Amino acid sequence: MTETGYQANPDNFCYRHPDRQSFVLCQRCLRTICPECQTPLPVGVICPECLAEQQKQQSAQHKATVTRMPRRRASGRAATSGTPVVTYAIMGVTVFSYLLGLIPGGFGNLVQVWLAFNGQLAYTQPWRLVTVTLVHASIWHIALNMLALWALGRSLEPLLGRGRFLALYLLSAVGGSVLTALLAPNQWVVGASGAVWGLLGAMFVIGRHIGANVTAIAVLLGLNLLITFLPGSGIAWQAHIGGGLVGALIGFIFARTRAIRQQRTQFWLLVAVAAGLLALLALPVFLYR
Repeated sequence: MTETGYQANPDNFCYRHPDRQSFVLCQRCLRTICPECQTPLPVGVICPECLAEQQKQQSAQHKATVTRMPRRRASGRAATSGTPVVTYAIMGVTVFSYLLGLIPGGFGNLVQVWLAFNGQLAYTQPWRLVTVTLVHASIWHIALNMLALWALGRSLEPLLGRGRFLALYLLSAVGGSVLTALLAPNQWVVGASGAVWGLLGAMFVIGRHIGANVTAIAVLLGLNLLITFLPGSGIAWQAHIGGGLVGALIGFIFARTRAIRQQRTQFWLLVAVAAGLLALLALPVFLYR
């Protein structure tokens, strides 16, 4: 789809705010709605028109319950304002962990050794598959990763929703760790680059699916790939490639299971990705025992 076709397709934009792109559908009418138009329900989100229709059909007791909903939503406006809460939370935890690593007297080194990734330790200490994202080698290392996370998260998290975004980030991190364990089992790895590459891969695939112009993302991926393989860069390319591939796969899953009726399918596909990564991690145990 061309850029003109993308802009002309109303399915890619909120039906009440045509200038706002979104990736979330109303659970009843399946129209695209932006964060401002979403009202959370136990089984998804609903648009204002469907909410009004639902309120008319409810009994008097249910109506009394619904009348209290606006006050709860007003106190938690950040939940529907599109604020990338998960992105900011990940950034906060990562920076806090980095600051802990700077504490002198051996404690900082202990924190880094406890959280960093090594393929041989992944089988007995599996938390390292994810906690590797919390350890960074220098101030520039964490600054660049957090800048990329901030830039990508502000676009992806409101588009996907908090749960999907968190699943994408964590599974991408695991993907980078698994490929590192398979190809460089003795190598110590630190940093959130694998997870960030996963966000890039997902954004590229989703952008292609909805017809957006992904040239800038493709160029950014190409430049990062070039830097990754520069001689003497000291970059764990396995983590980058593994995270990027898993992120692209999850982005494809999200793009193909967008409808509300496909939410269960989407959940089980994500479970299958997680199970597949763990199976790959266990592969050397069966090959070399």
